[in-house]
Amino acid sequence: MPHTPRPPKGHTKQHTEAPARTRRHAHRPSGEELTGIIHLTMRGLGYVDVPEYTEDIEVAPECLNTALHRDTVRVALQPQRRGGRLRGEVTGIVARAKIRFVGTVESEHGYTFVVPDDRKVYIDFILEQGTEAVPLGQKVAVELVRWSSPTKNPLARLVSVLGPKGEHETEMRSVVAEHGFAWQFPEAVDAEAAEIERTKAERFTRELARRRDMRGVSTFTVDPDDAKDFDDAISVRELSNGHVELGVHIADVSAYLVPGSAMDTEAQERGTSIYLVDRTIPMLPEALSNDLCSLVPHQDRLAMSAIFEMTRDGDVCETWYGETVIRSDRRFTYREAQDILTAGRGELFSALLTADTIARTLREARFRNGSIAFETDEIKFELDPTGKPVRAYRKERLDSMLMIEDLMLLANREVATWAARRIEAKDRNATFVWRVHDTPKADRIEELALFLKALGYDLPHTKGYVTVQAINTLFEAVRGTPEQDLIETAMIRSMAKAIYTTKNIGHFGLAFDHYTHFTSPIRRYPDVMVHRIVKELLAGAKPSREHAWYERLCAQSTEREIAAAEAERDSVKLKQAEYLASHIGETFDGVVSGINDWGIFVTEQATMAEGLVRTTTLRDDFYELADHGFRLVGTRTKRSFALGDSVRVRLTGVDLERKTIDWALAPEAAPNVKAA
Repeated sequence: MPHTPRPPKGHTKQHTEAPARTRRHAHRPSGEELTGIIHLTMRGLGYVDVPEYTEDIEVAPECLNTALHRDTVRVALQPQRRGGRLRGEVTGIVARAKIRFVGTVESEHGYTFVVPDDRKVYIDFILEQGTEAVPLGQKVAVELVRWSSPTKNPLARLVSVLGPKGEHETEMRSVVAEHGFAWQFPEAVDAEAAEIERTKAERFTRELARRRDMRGVSTFTVDPDDAKDFDDAISVRELSNGHVELGVHIADVSAYLVPGSAMDTEAQERGTSIYLVDRTIPMLPEALSNDLCSLVPHQDRLAMSAIFEMTRDGDVCETWYGETVIRSDRRFTYREAQDILTAGRGELFSALLTADTIARTLREARFRNGSIAFETDEIKFELDPTGKPVRAYRKERLDSMLMIEDLMLLANREVATWAARRIEAKDRNATFVWRVHDTPKADRIEELALFLKALGYDLPHTKGYVTVQAINTLFEAVRGTPEQDLIETAMIRSMAKAIYTTKNIGHFGLAFDHYTHFTSPIRRYPDVMVHRIVKELLAGAKPSREHAWYERLCAQSTEREIAAAEAERDSVKLKQAEYLASHIGETFDGVVSGINDWGIFVTEQATMAEGLVRTTTLRDDFYELADHGFRLVGTRTKRSFALGDSVRVRLTGVDLERKTIDWALAPEAAPNVKAA
């Protein structure tokens, strides 16, 4: 049955959706075939990133030839006009980015279809015969079986039925499945978890005999009030020489996770836990993540510890790394720890104060040395028993959060530095797992500077090279302004993505020469790899895995981290739309966060929800793009809307299926609009 690609649904932002960039390039011969990753927009255009070219290749919808978003494809260049952009046609699929999709079951002309949730999947799937009995309107996960021609619908196999469309539980499961994660563990993994639970006493007895016993030192955890898995604990002890012994104790997941086991394989595939608005999809079964490996109070636990003898000025005098047994005396929430620090009294006040004092000193030194002061707000929801959001609010950022953050940075940095020195001294061919952050690309910084100039801010740079001092000066200038979120988000998008790798290039954002992830093995698989390598280095043993194995797992872990972040954002967008659906007709304060020729994107201040004011609703004039697309200007009145403008908007509609929001300018918004 021939298909008709669906028209674009929902809102798209030209300046963020289309990765095409205007850059100089040499004239290329038509017919030349290249390989790269294709990115699709919701308008049906494709853009292929080819490593050896400085410009991506635009692919028209009729030239996609079954390519889907993020597939690796071969593309043939089409005849190019002199001075024009590169255009091409997909000639083959090298590798699919994914083969599992989520959608809703529908029926037409005797065929059972699945309409994908992902609006960048421009075609519907036909279910294999034998699955027609799935009720219409159900959300399902399917797996692509075959797609032989762009004139035919792809054939898909039913993987699982997620539930009735629109229900809270169904939609949360759909978010998880869409990004390639499972919300349940295989039976073999559950069986291994049960066996570990059964033999935990014997295991602990064996481990206790050979580990450093830290149970007599004041130890505590500080976490969100809804946390269930406690990865890290802090111990503080005053030393006779006036120094402080600061211990960062991390759950020793590797003591339970056997390499090559079903649980280890599943953890590798997941790569990370996922934090949705209402739940955590853990990387490990709850028997480990919430019990045996969680550093709960008043229970003996196995840990990997980094213990530092420090001055109160934050200088590290001596270090010790190894396996320990700990016992947390107290579980603090961030608010509880903050209240004790603010009041100057309370349980373990002295230990908290010492930890906080050292953390502040470390933070100040980090910024002096060139660390970027990223501070992004997080939206949280209060849900009723049915999962409906009844309140949306910004997560409060407390000093107690910064305290734990800086102590974890200390441990990650020092472990990485120790490993680098150990490898240099003992075996330069040894493998380690680094967390690296490259310097931003020059063209991204040049585009960002142009964007900021339109907002009235200056980002000094030299041919795209920017200093951390310039970035932090900008952040200081925008702090507390309506456009703060917009600018900080734009800056983050202009940065390179931090990744896991076996090749160390340092961490630009933190200004660290050596950095790793050591502190969260319950929820990140790279931390498990680091623990195993550290144990091997301590024992003087040869690596148990080849370098190529670690590099493959690093790349996979980075990909899973990105997928988890996208799943988390999708769950937030869904709840933002659900929350606002009960406020249609009300007015809100917002900031212009995007502009294109069909509308103005406005981000509402309280919920951080972004929606569209369509140009068709601006009936007082005909509006055109100006200033490189950063401003929309009326041709007659010269009234204009620019990025960063504060506006008052009225909510006119919400599409829960597409997670989109429609605004209209409120009458009182007009006086605040700038004249061109």
